[in-house]
Amino acid sequence: MQSTKFDTFKMIFSQIGGLITILSYVLIAPAIVSLIYSELYSAVGFIISGIICYLFGITIHKRIKTTIEPLNRHALIIAAVGWLFIAIMGALPFIVIAYITPAEIAQQFVPVSADYQSSIFYFRNPLHALFESISGFTTTGLTMAVHEPSIGKGLLFYRSFSQWIGGAGFIVLALAVLNQSSGKVAFLLYGAESSGERLRPTIIDTARSIWKIYLGVTLFSFLYLVIGTYLILPDYNLSENIFDSINHAMTGQSTGGFSTLDDSIAGYNSKSMEMLYLLPMVLGALSLPFYFKIFYDKEFYQFWRNLQTRSIIIACVIGGFVLSVMILKSGVISEPYRVGVFQFISALTTTGWQTSDVHLWDAASVIFIIMGAMIVGGAAGATVGGIKIIRVLLIFKGLLWHINSFFSSDNTIKVVKFNDKRLLPDEMNKELASTATFSFIYILLVLISSFVTYYFMVPGYSITDALFESASAQGTVGLSCGITNPEMSPVLEITYIIQMWAGRLEIIPILILFRAIFLGTKPKVV
Repeated sequence: MQSTKFDTFKMIFSQIGGLITILSYVLIAPAIVSLIYSELYSAVGFIISGIICYLFGITIHKRIKTTIEPLNRHALIIAAVGWLFIAIMGALPFIVIAYITPAEIAQQFVPVSADYQSSIFYFRNPLHALFESISGFTTTGLTMAVHEPSIGKGLLFYRSFSQWIGGAGFIVLALAVLNQSSGKVAFLLYGAESSGERLRPTIIDTARSIWKIYLGVTLFSFLYLVIGTYLILPDYNLSENIFDSINHAMTGQSTGGFSTLDDSIAGYNSKSMEMLYLLPMVLGALSLPFYFKIFYDKEFYQFWRNLQTRSIIIACVIGGFVLSVMILKSGVISEPYRVGVFQFISALTTTGWQTSDVHLWDAASVIFIIMGAMIVGGAAGATVGGIKIIRVLLIFKGLLWHINSFFSSDNTIKVVKFNDKRLLPDEMNKELASTATFSFIYILLVLISSFVTYYFMVPGYSITDALFESASAQGTVGLSCGITNPEMSPVLEITYIIQMWAGRLEIIPILILFRAIFLGTKPKVV
């Protein structure tokens, strides 16, 4: 029996209901943290939001009966709409807490030595709350919280936790927890959100393995940061050390970059602390399948043999050095090597922890970090944004292959070796076409956003700043030159929301969604 549009609609929203239900359980953790720190209004805000999410999610997940299973295009639509709904419902705690928290209570969140107002009230604007939510779940890190410590421990933890959950993937989490999808459906949904690489015999087992690995590396980063911070800053309050470390372990592993400090990692005002934080960024940029091969299959040689891992390490070393030299030559930044290495690694891994005001940099250094790091990104299969380093390597490999083909005879069938695979010419052409198409769309969207930014940003910024901010939003990087703030144009804020959404899902699911909305799902001659 052929399914109708209404059946398809029901099937999609039934799946989305399951995701919203998972979100309601996610909100329990920040509610508990709020209670630990005696932030009662924040705790109530999370509980109210959780109840709303649960009732909404369980209603459409359980009450909508459907007998059809999604096709590949449906899975992509579910991923696109699901992530948008997660961001919308995930904005509720920001809005509710901002409205129910009295001004005198909110002001208690502000550090004693500070003279600014609490940033919690910016979230009374629903657009700001949505921006913060989608920046969290997409692991971007751009923020409307001008002074992060002034929003309270509960919301600080929620921001970090949302990045950590979003890093490994909300759909992957739902597959691992709910276990209600058939093998085919699970495979399609898994592939729509992640790399699609199967690590276990079943997709459900693969999803659970991913989360086990993800949790394990995060716990390692937490212990590493707690011990490292204690050794470097022994006078730093231990409870603050623990809170910072657990939040930064989550945002580092998810390459999200939200921080508990007012000036990100620069808030420590310590060169040693900046060096300490290099490792969590790199760990977050490595693919989860790579960790699986190391921890489950005991393939320790993968540390250097794995093409993506090796390339990221080399890129961090060379790129950090080149950027440092460029900043040194510009003469506008003190300690150029300290800044250059940290910011290049932060950009390449798309973590977005910041130690320097990029607005002060020379144009050449800004363009280099955009093209050489932010647009490239880390490993496919990791939590990073950007084009992904494997695609960049494939493009260069394809260019060399194409040039060498002119020196071969017409009867030669040249097999291409790439990333431990042997590809025939037709297979290589197919891979190149797919990669080039995605890269073109990606860069085109960045350029369009840059022009939108240029015409809607406040005076005092250049077109280079506009390009930087746009590349940061779409690459889910989170570095900012100052354009992103609560006073920005709503047009620009919506533009970045769309970019963060598209950047997390690698654009194609968003295009599939728009195509389905405007042209339907029937095949058409192109």
